[in-house]
Amino acid sequence: MQQLDYINQQLTPFRNVLKNHYLYEKLTSIEDVKIFMEQHVYPVWDFMSLLKALQIHLTCTQIPWTPVQNATLARFINDIVKEEESDVNELGEPKSHFEMYLDAMQQVGANTTFVELFVDYIQTGKSVKEAAKLLNLEPITQNFLNFTFETIDGGKAHEIAAAFAFGREELIPDMFLGIIEKAEMNEAVSYSKLTYYLQRHIELDGDDHGPLALKMIAELCGDDDKKWEEALIVAKNALQKRIDLWDRIAELIEVRRGEKVIAREMVNSFSVN
Repeated sequence: MQQLDYINQQLTPFRNVLKNHYLYEKLTSIEDVKIFMEQHVYPVWDFMSLLKALQIHLTCTQIPWTPVQNATLARFINDIVKEEESDVNELGEPKSHFEMYLDAMQQVGANTTFVELFVDYIQTGKSVKEAAKLLNLEPITQNFLNFTFETIDGGKAHEIAAAFAFGREELIPDMFLGIIEKAEMNEAVSYSKLTYYLQRHIELDGDDHGPLALKMIAELCGDDDKKWEEALIVAKNALQKRIDLWDRIAELIEVRRGEKVIAREMVNSFSVN
């Protein structure tokens, strides 16, 4: 646990930046939430690839099957896969959390065209980089995706686990729920799908996932100082990519309000990285 304590200490400055990020002051209306979701949907999507990469490393996905080295970690990953890939929505229908997020975006009026085309490109064999460039996604969003898949492609389970365990910050659900409640009262509309998505994450991200994720890091790094060092580097980079994304989303909200003027191609997400 000494190594974990050290990592947590080293990550504290990054977490403090995220915890107190000025983006949260900008999120005051459903219009702001739309802008947030249109960029945040890509981290929601690529989270599943981190999870699937861990499933490949920590469970047996080959035929013929053989017992895994650590059944506790296998169960942890398989449980999260079940919850993330085939949970039930507010209607009791099996859906992935990514699909629930898309449904919530559509209900609040956020634009899902780009992310749907992005997934279509992936399904037809395009790489993540190719798909992102074809759609001229925000450069910061492209950087976020590139880092995720470079970590996965590196093939080191402890690095993937570090990005998974340390690099994913919460949505600040209380704030979002407050915005939703206020909008529903003032506009006589329902944003039930986003409310359900947020509440479901509050429920699932309870006391179990955090400690088990840290145990996964400890098991994968063991007594290998180099692995601990690599895990820390990935964790720092993952959190910095999140900070960069938050910076850009805040800027896009400022542009919408007329608080900041930047190049037209950046506002419209038409610049090529």
